[in-house]
Amino acid sequence: MRVAVNARFLLAGRLEGIGRFSHETLSRLVKAKPDWEFIFIFDRPYDKQFIYGPNVIPVVVSPQARHPILFWWWFEVALPRVFKKYKADIFFSPDGYLSLKSNIPQIPVFHDLAFEHYPEGVSKVNLWHYKYFFPRYAKKAANILAVSQATAIDIQNLYHIKSDKIKLINNAASDIFKPLDALQISETKQKYTNGNPYFLYVGAIHPRKNLANLLLAFEYYHEQNPNSVFKLVIAGRKAWKNKLIDELYHTLACKRHIIFTGRLDDIELAKVTGSATALCYMSLFEGFGIPIIEAMQCGVPVITSNISSMPEVAGGAALLANPLSPTEIYRCMQKLSSNVVGEGAKPQTQEFIQKGFENAKRYTWNGSVEGIIEVLSNG
Repeated sequence: MRVAVNARFLLAGRLEGIGRFSHETLSRLVKAKPDWEFIFIFDRPYDKQFIYGPNVIPVVVSPQARHPILFWWWFEVALPRVFKKYKADIFFSPDGYLSLKSNIPQIPVFHDLAFEHYPEGVSKVNLWHYKYFFPRYAKKAANILAVSQATAIDIQNLYHIKSDKIKLINNAASDIFKPLDALQISETKQKYTNGNPYFLYVGAIHPRKNLANLLLAFEYYHEQNPNSVFKLVIAGRKAWKNKLIDELYHTLACKRHIIFTGRLDDIELAKVTGSATALCYMSLFEGFGIPIIEAMQCGVPVITSNISSMPEVAGGAALLANPLSPTEIYRCMQKLSSNVVGEGAKPQTQEFIQKGFENAKRYTWNGSVEGIIEVLSNG
C-alpha cells in the first residue's frame, strides 16, 4: 500500500502539539509497516531525521502552507497532483486538513475543535477558513481519528457525524519523561529557581491556556503565604494575543516569584517537569493535554481543569478545579505545597503520584500506532 502523508508539521527543533504527535506516530508507523510505502509531503526543506526508513519517499511542495490562501493551494491544487504522480492509495493527515478535490480515501486526525468554542482565540481569516473547511473535511473523511472522547463528541454534535465513523486514538508522553533522582531535581531547581520549589505551567502563552487565572491564583497563594519561597515556572512560547497577560504580570506583587523560560527542548522540559512540585494545567479548552501525562509519568502531581477533555485524560489521578476560579486553583496549590516535606511527600501527595503513574500507563504511542494501522488498513 502507498500512503501519502501530510508531514508539514515535522519541523526540526520545533515539535509542538501536532508536530510531536506526527513524529511519535509516524516514526513508529514507518517501522511497523516496512511493506508499505510512505510519501511524506513537506511544505519546506525537510530534516533527514524525519525520513524514518527506506520506505519513505520525501516530497517538497512549496510555498509553505501557513496562511488560508496557501492552505487552499497546497491541499486543493498541489496535493492531488502528488497523489496522482505517486499513485497513492490513501492520504493520512495528522493535522486534520484534507483535500476536497481528491477522491482517494482520506484519514484525518482531529485534535480539537477549539475554534468552535473560543473563536476569539484565532485570527478572523483563520477562523473563516476553519469554519468553512473543517465541517467539510469531517464529511469527506473515510474515517476520522479523534484524540479524546471529548473531541469525538464535539465532532458528532457540531458536524453531525455518526459515531461509527470516528475512532479514538490517544496521545501519549515521550519516554524521556520519567522520575528524576534527588541530584537531578536539585540541579534543575538551582538552575531555574535558585533551589526553590515551584509550580509548573507547560504550553503556549495564549488566551485559551488561561494563564491570567493561574497568575491570579499564584498571587493569592503568596498573599496567604507571604513567607513562601514557592515559584511559578512558565515554560512555553508566546503564541497569540499576549498583551493582557503582560499587563497583568506587571501588576502582580508576586512577579519576582514568576519565571518565564520560553520554549524548552524536550530533554530540558523533561527535567523541568520532573523537578516540579506540581503541574498546573488550567486551560479553558483542550483536545487532550499531553503535559498532564508527561507530569504523571515523571511522578509529579497534577492540578488541571474540570472541563473539556482534561478530566478524561487525568483519569481520576489529578486535582480538578474550575479554571475560571483563581480561588479554586489556589486551594489546589495550597493542598499540594503544604504536603511537601523536603524531597519527599506526605501520604496524600504520594497517592496522587501513584495514581498518576497508573493513569499514564493507559497512554502509549505504540498503542496509538496500532489504531492508526487498523484504520489505514481498512481505508
